[in-house]
Amino acid sequence: LPLQTARRGAAIMSGISPKGRDGVEWAATIWRPKAEHLLDPHKTYQIIAYPAQEALAKRLQESNPMRFAYHVTSWGKFKDGTDNIDVGGFFPVNLIRGSNVIFLCSFHNNDAMLSQFHVLNMLCEAFVESITVMLLYYPTGHDTDNTSGQHEGVVATSNTLARLFSNLPRVGKPVRIMTYDIHTLQSRFYLSGAALATLHTAVPLLIRALQNQSKINCLAFADEGASKRFKGLFEPAFPDWPVVICGKVRDVTTKSVSVDVLDGKPKGMHCIIIDDMVLTGGTLIEAASAIKKVGGASVSAFVSHAIFHEGWDRFLKANGGPLEKLFTTNSNPTVTDMLPKDDCFEVFDLMDVIVQDLE
Repeated sequence: LPLQTARRGAAIMSGISPKGRDGVEWAATIWRPKAEHLLDPHKTYQIIAYPAQEALAKRLQESNPMRFAYHVTSWGKFKDGTDNIDVGGFFPVNLIRGSNVIFLCSFHNNDAMLSQFHVLNMLCEAFVESITVMLLYYPTGHDTDNTSGQHEGVVATSNTLARLFSNLPRVGKPVRIMTYDIHTLQSRFYLSGAALATLHTAVPLLIRALQNQSKINCLAFADEGASKRFKGLFEPAFPDWPVVICGKVRDVTTKSVSVDVLDGKPKGMHCIIIDDMVLTGGTLIEAASAIKKVGGASVSAFVSHAIFHEGWDRFLKANGGPLEKLFTTNSNPTVTDMLPKDDCFEVFDLMDVIVQDLE
Protein backbone atom coordinates (compact mmCIF):
# COMPACT_ATOMS: atom_id res chain seq x y z
CA LEU A 1 0.00 0.00 0.00
CA PRO A 2 1.18 3.61 -0.53
CA LEU A 3 2.56 5.16 2.65
CA GLN A 4 -0.29 7.69 2.87
CA THR A 5 -2.89 4.92 2.68
CA ALA A 6 -1.05 2.88 5.30
CA ARG A 7 -0.95 5.88 7.67
CA ARG A 8 -4.65 6.48 7.23
CA GLY A 9 -5.39 2.81 7.88
CA ALA A 10 -3.30 2.91 11.07
CA ALA A 11 -5.11 6.06 12.20
CA ILE A 12 -8.49 4.43 11.68
CA MET A 13 -7.44 1.31 13.61
CA SER A 14 -6.46 3.56 16.52
CA GLY A 15 -9.78 5.39 16.48
CA ILE A 16 -8.46 8.62 14.97
CA SER A 17 -10.30 10.17 12.03
CA PRO A 18 -7.51 11.35 9.70
CA LYS A 19 -7.97 14.26 7.31
CA GLY A 20 -7.26 14.18 3.63
CA ARG A 21 -5.46 16.94 1.72
CA ASP A 22 -8.72 18.86 1.42
CA GLY A 23 -9.16 18.89 5.21
CA VAL A 24 -12.27 16.71 5.09
CA GLU A 25 -12.48 13.94 7.66
CA TRP A 26 -12.93 11.23 5.05
CA ALA A 27 -12.75 8.35 7.54
CA ALA A 28 -15.35 9.74 9.91
CA THR A 29 -18.24 8.15 8.07
CA ILE A 30 -16.45 4.81 8.22
CA TRP A 31 -15.36 4.93 11.85
CA ARG A 32 -18.34 6.57 13.57
CA PRO A 33 -20.98 3.84 12.95
CA LYS A 34 -18.89 1.30 14.83
CA ALA A 35 -19.27 3.28 18.04
CA GLU A 36 -22.93 3.97 17.39
CA HIS A 37 -23.56 0.27 16.78
CA LEU A 38 -22.91 -0.30 20.49
CA LEU A 39 -26.36 1.21 21.09
CA ASP A 40 -28.02 -1.20 18.65
CA PRO A 41 -29.18 -4.47 20.29
CA HIS A 42 -29.06 -6.26 16.93
CA LYS A 43 -26.07 -7.55 15.05
CA THR A 44 -24.71 -5.37 12.28
CA TYR A 45 -23.99 -6.81 8.87
CA GLN A 46 -21.87 -6.07 5.84
CA ILE A 47 -23.75 -7.12 2.69
CA ILE A 48 -22.26 -8.54 -0.50
CA ALA A 49 -24.68 -9.39 -3.32
CA TYR A 50 -24.70 -11.02 -6.72
CA PRO A 51 -26.17 -8.65 -9.36
CA ALA A 52 -29.53 -10.44 -9.42
CA GLN A 53 -29.95 -9.65 -5.70
CA GLU A 54 -28.53 -6.12 -5.65
CA ALA A 55 -32.00 -4.54 -5.46
CA LEU A 56 -32.76 -6.55 -2.31
CA ALA A 57 -29.38 -5.60 -0.81
CA LYS A 58 -30.12 -1.91 -1.35
CA ARG A 59 -33.58 -2.22 0.22
CA LEU A 60 -32.09 -3.94 3.28
CA GLN A 61 -29.62 -1.10 3.73
CA GLU A 62 -32.32 1.54 3.26
CA SER A 63 -34.54 -0.19 5.83
CA ASN A 64 -31.91 0.14 8.57
CA PRO A 65 -28.62 1.84 7.59
CA MET A 66 -27.24 1.40 11.09
CA ARG A 67 -27.63 -2.36 10.86
CA PHE A 68 -27.00 -3.15 7.18
CA ALA A 69 -24.19 -1.79 5.01
CA TYR A 70 -24.20 -2.82 1.36
CA HIS A 71 -20.93 -2.84 -0.59
CA VAL A 72 -21.03 -2.84 -4.38
CA THR A 73 -19.04 -5.65 -6.02
CA SER A 74 -17.73 -5.64 -9.58
CA TRP A 75 -18.65 -8.93 -11.28
CA GLY A 76 -16.57 -8.74 -14.46
CA LYS A 77 -14.99 -11.18 -16.90
CA PHE A 78 -11.55 -11.40 -18.43
CA LYS A 79 -11.32 -11.72 -22.21
CA ASP A 80 -11.05 -15.50 -21.92
CA GLY A 81 -14.38 -15.63 -20.07
CA THR A 82 -13.01 -16.34 -16.59
CA ASP A 83 -14.15 -14.30 -13.62
CA ASN A 84 -12.69 -10.90 -12.77
CA ILE A 85 -14.36 -10.03 -9.47
CA ASP A 86 -13.58 -7.13 -7.13
CA VAL A 87 -15.53 -7.54 -3.88
CA GLY A 88 -16.65 -4.35 -2.16
CA GLY A 89 -15.97 -3.47 1.46
CA PHE A 90 -12.23 -4.17 1.41
CA PHE A 91 -10.75 -0.92 0.03
CA PRO A 92 -9.68 1.71 0.98
CA VAL A 93 -10.54 0.42 4.46
CA ASN A 94 -11.23 -3.24 5.21
CA LEU A 95 -14.73 -3.29 6.72
CA ILE A 96 -15.17 -7.02 6.15
CA ARG A 97 -12.54 -8.31 8.56
CA GLY A 98 -14.10 -9.14 11.93
CA SER A 99 -17.64 -8.43 10.75
CA ASN A 100 -20.83 -10.42 10.23
CA VAL A 101 -21.27 -10.83 6.49
CA ILE A 102 -24.45 -11.48 4.52
CA PHE A 103 -23.93 -12.84 1.02
CA LEU A 104 -27.08 -12.55 -1.11
CA CYS A 105 -26.82 -15.32 -3.70
CA SER A 106 -28.70 -16.31 -6.84
CA PHE A 107 -27.90 -19.78 -8.20
CA HIS A 108 -30.03 -19.42 -11.34
CA ASN A 109 -27.41 -21.03 -13.60
CA ASN A 110 -24.05 -22.80 -13.37
CA ASP A 111 -21.95 -19.82 -14.47
CA ALA A 112 -23.47 -17.60 -11.79
CA MET A 113 -23.02 -20.34 -9.20
CA LEU A 114 -19.29 -20.78 -9.88
CA SER A 115 -18.68 -17.01 -9.74
CA GLN A 116 -20.34 -16.84 -6.34
CA PHE A 117 -18.36 -19.78 -4.96
CA HIS A 118 -15.19 -17.87 -5.88
CA VAL A 119 -16.39 -15.04 -3.65
CA LEU A 120 -17.60 -17.35 -0.87
CA ASN A 121 -14.18 -18.99 -0.63
CA MET A 122 -12.50 -15.59 -0.45
CA LEU A 123 -14.89 -14.31 2.23
CA CYS A 124 -14.26 -17.41 4.36
CA GLU A 125 -10.55 -16.57 4.33
CA ALA A 126 -11.08 -12.86 5.14
CA PHE A 127 -11.10 -13.28 8.96
CA VAL A 128 -14.82 -12.58 9.22
CA GLU A 129 -16.85 -13.13 12.40
CA SER A 130 -19.63 -15.01 10.59
CA ILE A 131 -21.10 -15.58 7.13
CA THR A 132 -24.79 -15.91 6.33
CA VAL A 133 -25.50 -17.07 2.79
CA MET A 134 -29.01 -16.02 1.77
CA LEU A 135 -29.85 -18.50 -0.95
CA LEU A 136 -33.56 -17.75 -1.08
CA TYR A 137 -34.18 -20.37 -3.77
CA TYR A 138 -32.09 -23.51 -3.33
CA PRO A 139 -31.93 -25.11 -6.79
CA THR A 140 -33.19 -28.67 -6.93
CA GLY A 141 -31.05 -30.48 -9.48
CA HIS A 142 -31.15 -34.27 -9.16
CA ASP A 143 -31.65 -35.73 -5.73
CA THR A 144 -30.12 -39.02 -4.62
CA ASP A 145 -33.45 -40.17 -3.17
CA ASN A 146 -35.35 -39.38 -6.36
CA THR A 147 -34.69 -42.64 -8.15
CA SER A 148 -37.78 -42.74 -10.39
CA GLY A 149 -36.61 -43.33 -13.95
CA GLN A 150 -32.95 -42.93 -13.01
CA HIS A 151 -30.08 -45.33 -13.38
CA GLU A 152 -26.43 -45.73 -12.46
CA GLY A 153 -24.47 -42.78 -13.77
CA VAL A 154 -27.04 -40.04 -13.14
CA VAL A 155 -25.36 -37.24 -11.15
CA ALA A 156 -27.05 -36.19 -7.90
CA THR A 157 -26.31 -32.49 -8.35
CA SER A 158 -28.00 -31.45 -5.11
CA ASN A 159 -25.47 -33.60 -3.26
CA THR A 160 -22.62 -31.99 -5.21
CA LEU A 161 -23.87 -28.51 -4.33
CA ALA A 162 -24.04 -29.46 -0.66
CA ARG A 163 -20.45 -30.75 -0.79
CA LEU A 164 -19.25 -27.45 -2.27
CA PHE A 165 -20.83 -25.63 0.66
CA SER A 166 -19.64 -28.16 3.24
CA ASN A 167 -16.02 -27.89 2.14
CA LEU A 168 -15.70 -24.12 2.27
CA PRO A 169 -12.76 -22.87 4.35
CA ARG A 170 -13.73 -22.89 8.02
CA VAL A 171 -14.65 -19.54 9.53
CA GLY A 172 -14.70 -20.79 13.12
CA LYS A 173 -18.42 -21.42 13.11
CA PRO A 174 -20.47 -22.99 10.31
CA VAL A 175 -21.51 -20.86 7.38
CA ARG A 176 -25.27 -20.39 7.69
CA ILE A 177 -27.30 -21.18 4.57
CA MET A 178 -30.68 -19.42 4.82
CA THR A 179 -33.16 -20.80 2.31
CA TYR A 180 -36.94 -20.72 1.85
CA ASP A 181 -39.34 -23.60 1.21
CA ILE A 182 -36.63 -25.92 -0.06
CA HIS A 183 -38.05 -28.46 -2.51
CA THR A 184 -36.27 -31.54 -1.19
CA LEU A 185 -36.22 -31.31 2.60
CA GLN A 186 -33.57 -34.02 2.87
CA SER A 187 -31.06 -31.77 1.08
CA ARG A 188 -30.37 -30.00 4.39
CA PHE A 189 -28.81 -33.22 5.71
CA TYR A 190 -26.30 -33.31 2.85
CA LEU A 191 -24.71 -30.21 4.41
CA SER A 192 -22.11 -30.81 7.10
CA GLY A 193 -18.92 -29.45 8.52
CA ALA A 194 -18.35 -25.90 7.33
CA ALA A 195 -21.96 -25.14 6.33
CA LEU A 196 -25.36 -25.81 7.86
CA ALA A 197 -28.85 -24.81 6.70
CA THR A 198 -31.63 -22.99 8.46
CA LEU A 199 -34.96 -23.60 6.71
CA HIS A 200 -37.62 -20.91 6.47
CA THR A 201 -40.97 -20.39 4.76
CA ALA A 202 -42.62 -17.61 2.77
CA VAL A 203 -46.11 -18.77 3.80
CA PRO A 204 -46.60 -15.90 6.33
CA LEU A 205 -46.61 -13.48 3.38
CA LEU A 206 -49.50 -15.37 1.79
CA ILE A 207 -51.41 -15.69 5.06
CA ARG A 208 -51.20 -11.93 5.52
CA ALA A 209 -52.55 -11.36 1.99
CA LEU A 210 -55.38 -13.87 2.46
CA GLN A 211 -56.43 -12.24 5.71
CA ASN A 212 -56.86 -8.96 3.84
CA GLN A 213 -59.24 -10.35 1.20
CA SER A 214 -62.68 -11.94 1.32
CA LYS A 215 -62.98 -14.06 -1.83
CA ILE A 216 -60.65 -17.05 -1.47
CA ASN A 217 -62.14 -19.48 1.08
CA CYS A 218 -60.67 -22.93 0.40
CA LEU A 219 -57.16 -24.43 0.61
CA ALA A 220 -56.04 -26.84 -2.08
CA PHE A 221 -52.86 -28.85 -2.55
CA ALA A 222 -51.44 -30.29 -5.73
CA ASP A 223 -50.53 -33.56 -3.99
CA GLU A 224 -50.49 -35.30 -0.62
CA GLY A 225 -46.89 -34.25 0.01
CA ALA A 226 -47.71 -30.55 -0.29
CA SER A 227 -50.68 -31.05 2.06
CA LYS A 228 -48.53 -32.68 4.75
CA ARG A 229 -45.92 -29.98 4.43
CA PHE A 230 -48.01 -26.81 4.34
CA LYS A 231 -51.49 -27.55 5.74
CA GLY A 232 -50.49 -27.07 9.36
CA LEU A 233 -49.13 -23.59 8.64
CA PHE A 234 -52.57 -22.38 7.53
CA GLU A 235 -54.82 -24.05 10.12
CA PRO A 236 -54.28 -21.49 12.92
CA ALA A 237 -55.24 -18.61 10.61
CA PHE A 238 -58.06 -20.35 8.72
CA PRO A 239 -59.36 -23.18 10.94
CA ASP A 240 -62.77 -23.36 9.20
CA TRP A 241 -61.57 -23.42 5.61
CA PRO A 242 -62.24 -26.68 3.76
CA VAL A 243 -59.24 -28.52 2.30
CA VAL A 244 -58.95 -30.09 -1.15
CA ILE A 245 -56.16 -32.52 -2.06
CA CYS A 246 -55.34 -33.36 -5.65
CA GLY A 247 -53.04 -36.09 -6.93
CA LYS A 248 -51.90 -38.05 -9.93
CA VAL A 249 -54.03 -40.97 -11.05
CA ARG A 250 -52.83 -43.62 -13.49
CA ASP A 251 -55.26 -45.21 -15.93
CA VAL A 252 -54.36 -48.91 -15.98
CA THR A 253 -55.90 -49.34 -19.40
CA THR A 254 -54.30 -46.48 -21.30
CA LYS A 255 -51.36 -46.12 -18.87
CA SER A 256 -51.92 -42.36 -19.00
CA VAL A 257 -51.49 -40.16 -15.92
CA SER A 258 -53.82 -37.32 -14.97
CA VAL A 259 -54.38 -35.07 -11.95
CA ASP A 260 -57.73 -35.44 -10.18
CA VAL A 261 -59.34 -34.28 -6.94
CA LEU A 262 -58.65 -37.08 -4.44
CA ASP A 263 -60.15 -35.57 -1.29
CA GLY A 264 -62.40 -32.62 -0.43
CA LYS A 265 -65.38 -30.87 -1.99
CA PRO A 266 -64.39 -27.73 -3.91
CA LYS A 267 -67.83 -27.23 -5.51
CA GLY A 268 -68.78 -23.56 -5.29
CA MET A 269 -65.55 -22.67 -3.45
CA HIS A 270 -62.85 -20.16 -4.35
CA CYS A 271 -59.72 -22.28 -3.99
CA ILE A 272 -56.02 -21.49 -3.74
CA ILE A 273 -53.50 -24.23 -4.58
CA ILE A 274 -50.38 -24.23 -2.37
CA ASP A 275 -47.01 -25.58 -3.54
CA ASP A 276 -43.34 -24.80 -3.11
CA MET A 277 -42.44 -24.00 -6.72
CA VAL A 278 -43.55 -23.91 -10.31
CA LEU A 279 -41.10 -25.39 -12.82
CA THR A 280 -43.03 -25.95 -16.04
CA GLY A 281 -46.49 -25.25 -14.62
CA GLY A 282 -48.01 -28.52 -15.79
CA THR A 283 -49.03 -29.76 -12.34
CA LEU A 284 -50.62 -26.44 -11.35
CA ILE A 285 -52.63 -26.23 -14.55
CA GLU A 286 -53.86 -29.82 -14.27
CA ALA A 287 -54.80 -29.37 -10.61
CA ALA A 288 -56.69 -26.14 -11.40
CA SER A 289 -58.53 -27.87 -14.24
CA ALA A 290 -59.45 -30.82 -11.97
CA ILE A 291 -60.88 -28.48 -9.32
CA LYS A 292 -62.93 -26.56 -11.87
CA LYS A 293 -64.14 -29.83 -13.40
CA VAL A 294 -65.88 -30.78 -10.14
CA GLY A 295 -67.43 -27.36 -9.63
CA GLY A 296 -64.77 -25.09 -8.13
CA ALA A 297 -65.94 -21.47 -8.57
CA SER A 298 -62.41 -20.10 -9.10
CA VAL A 299 -58.83 -21.21 -8.63
CA SER A 300 -55.75 -19.24 -7.63
CA ALA A 301 -52.32 -20.53 -6.63
CA PHE A 302 -49.30 -19.73 -4.49
CA VAL A 303 -45.75 -20.96 -5.08
CA SER A 304 -42.73 -19.74 -3.14
CA HIS A 305 -40.43 -19.97 -6.16
CA ALA A 306 -41.24 -19.03 -9.75
CA ILE A 307 -38.86 -20.88 -12.10
CA PHE A 308 -40.89 -21.30 -15.32
CA HIS A 309 -38.46 -23.46 -17.30
CA GLU A 310 -40.84 -23.30 -20.28
CA GLY A 311 -42.01 -19.71 -19.80
CA TRP A 312 -45.21 -18.35 -18.27
CA ASP A 313 -47.28 -17.78 -21.41
CA ARG A 314 -49.71 -20.60 -20.59
CA PHE A 315 -50.73 -18.73 -17.41
CA LEU A 316 -51.57 -15.45 -19.16
CA LYS A 317 -55.24 -14.57 -19.17
CA ALA A 318 -55.08 -13.78 -22.88
CA ASN A 319 -54.00 -17.37 -23.48
CA GLY A 320 -56.78 -18.87 -21.38
CA GLY A 321 -54.73 -19.27 -18.21
CA PRO A 322 -56.70 -21.23 -15.59
CA LEU A 323 -55.69 -19.18 -12.54
CA GLU A 324 -57.38 -16.06 -11.31
CA LYS A 325 -54.23 -15.11 -9.36
CA LEU A 326 -50.78 -16.65 -9.16
CA PHE A 327 -48.98 -15.47 -6.04
CA THR A 328 -45.24 -15.99 -5.71
CA THR A 329 -42.17 -14.35 -4.12
CA ASN A 330 -39.11 -12.56 -5.47
CA SER A 331 -36.81 -15.42 -4.43
CA ASN A 332 -35.80 -15.80 -8.08
CA PRO A 333 -35.69 -12.21 -9.37
CA THR A 334 -34.20 -13.23 -12.72
CA VAL A 335 -37.73 -14.49 -13.47
CA THR A 336 -40.09 -12.47 -11.29
CA ASP A 337 -38.65 -9.13 -12.46
CA MET A 338 -39.82 -10.09 -15.96
CA LEU A 339 -43.37 -11.18 -15.09
CA PRO A 340 -46.19 -9.04 -16.55
CA LYS A 341 -47.50 -6.53 -14.01
CA ASP A 342 -51.07 -6.39 -15.34
CA ASP A 343 -51.98 -10.08 -15.51
CA CYS A 344 -52.56 -12.86 -12.96
CA PHE A 345 -49.15 -12.57 -11.26
CA GLU A 346 -48.58 -10.99 -7.84
CA VAL A 347 -45.08 -11.04 -6.37
CA PHE A 348 -44.51 -10.81 -2.60
CA ASP A 349 -41.32 -9.15 -1.34
CA LEU A 350 -39.36 -11.48 0.97
CA MET A 351 -37.47 -8.65 2.67
CA ASP A 352 -39.68 -8.39 5.76
CA VAL A 353 -39.52 -12.10 6.59
CA ILE A 354 -35.79 -12.15 5.83
CA VAL A 355 -35.14 -9.52 8.49
CA GLN A 356 -37.23 -11.45 11.03
CA ASP A 357 -35.64 -14.81 10.18
CA LEU A 358 -32.15 -13.36 10.43
CA GLU A 359 -32.49 -13.18 14.23
